[in-house]
Amino acid sequence: MASRKPIATQSASDALIEDLKSSLDQAERLLHEAAQATGEKANDLRARALQALDQGRATLSETQESLLQQGRKVVQDTDEYVQSNPWKAVGIAGVAGLLLGALLSRR
Repeated sequence: MASRKPIATQSASDALIEDLKSSLDQAERLLHEAAQATGEKANDLRARALQALDQGRATLSETQESLLQQGRKVVQDTDEYVQSNPWKAVGIAGVAGLLLGALLSRR
């Protein structure tokens, strides 16, 4: 089950990055067109660019909330595991500490 969480987080991150790139590219194109246009067309292009930026901001907010929920679930699952397997958790923490100490002492 633990191997699924990073994949879900990675795919959510990839989707966020692609959505943001798309929104920013669209906004950039529209702003370049607006710089060359005049009058009503320029106003329309600026409004569309702002809409693209707002869409990117909304996507970022939604993805942030999703990632926070996933993080809370991981914390809850870890807490439940430690509560039901305290000695295993102590052993894992001890081994991790030894490995980290060995790596840091090499520097």
